[in-house]
Amino acid sequence: MNRNQFLILLALVAAIGAAGLLVHKHNQQSWNSGGTAAGAKLLPSLSVNDVAQITIQSGTNTLELARRDNLWCVSQRAGYPANFSQISELLLKLADLKVVQSEDIGPSQLGRLQLLPPGAGANTATRIEFKDQNAKTLGALLLGKKHMRKPGPNAQLGGMGDEGWPDGRYVMADGAKSVAVISDPLDTVEPKPDSWLNKDFLTIEKPRAIAVRFPEATNDWQLTRASDTNDWQLAGAKPGEKLDSAKISSVTSPFSSGSFNDVSAPSAAAAAGLTVLTVDTFDGFAYTASIGPKQDDNYPVRFTVAATLPASRTPAADEKPADKAKLDKDFQAQQKTLTEKLAKESALTNWVYQMSAYSLDELLKPRQQLLADASTNAPATAEK
Repeated sequence: MNRNQFLILLALVAAIGAAGLLVHKHNQQSWNSGGTAAGAKLLPSLSVNDVAQITIQSGTNTLELARRDNLWCVSQRAGYPANFSQISELLLKLADLKVVQSEDIGPSQLGRLQLLPPGAGANTATRIEFKDQNAKTLGALLLGKKHMRKPGPNAQLGGMGDEGWPDGRYVMADGAKSVAVISDPLDTVEPKPDSWLNKDFLTIEKPRAIAVRFPEATNDWQLTRASDTNDWQLAGAKPGEKLDSAKISSVTSPFSSGSFNDVSAPSAAAAAGLTVLTVDTFDGFAYTASIGPKQDDNYPVRFTVAATLPASRTPAADEKPADKAKLDKDFQAQQKTLTEKLAKESALTNWVYQMSAYSLDELLKPRQQLLADASTNAPATAEK
């Protein structure tokens, strides 16, 4: 290659490089005018502390989470408390989420990525919108098709199929002209009210008396005990009736770790066919649970809670003066804990809870199922 040929080749390389640089700058300017560059935050202007309302739409379903008096609640569940940790985690995640890559596509291609506006049609997106306490929109995002990671040639599918598994999602922020890909599929962002509820529930501790009143009075029963170390006794036991300790084990700790699946506002109509459970505790709490007929493997349950808490401690007859200060302090601390428990649980009595039949069927045993077998109860007869 002579000198002239080398100079011509060098000029061609420079021209191609300059053209490539111009195209890159043009594409970068086009993206920056309506979208976000790869590596940048997806929602850079989202201020987590200003968000007071979150609306999630998918298809024809809508969910609204609202912050009122510094408490997040689920509007579609009569204002029931929402899971603050779940909401906080989502907001922090979205505020820090970065774009992995961007794609410039035309409006006709949005359906392919399931980024059409939410509605009854096919290939529509899930839309999540954020507003402040004055209902001003702070930002919105369309969540489209999940980005699938293809399995390698030597990977064991393990039931995930040829498509692989979701490792991200196609999204489009309001005002953006490009589609972004993020590294989180955001699986939990769905307009399902029951999945956003605060599942913290009341807890019954140290039961002293437990009674169930059934629609059929012959099934009623009541268990009592003198202290939390004494055996349970059947109130009003008839001749020949004796409790079976194995059979009552499932009824003597009602709602010690209560949970529920969903909630609803109380119906204005009077409930019929109710089973009523009452529990009194050694701490002075009294619980009443009104339980409706089973529906789709759930019982509708509504609670009332009351408590009689002593204002002062009664010293023991042999109490030493040196111990009084400590015992008084312990008593006040316990009363403070019980007062807070009463306030928390009383706030949960404004809704009807859908509780699984699995958790209640063992508790709602009729009287006969708590008794020892007749052969066990029968007195021994004299041998002839």
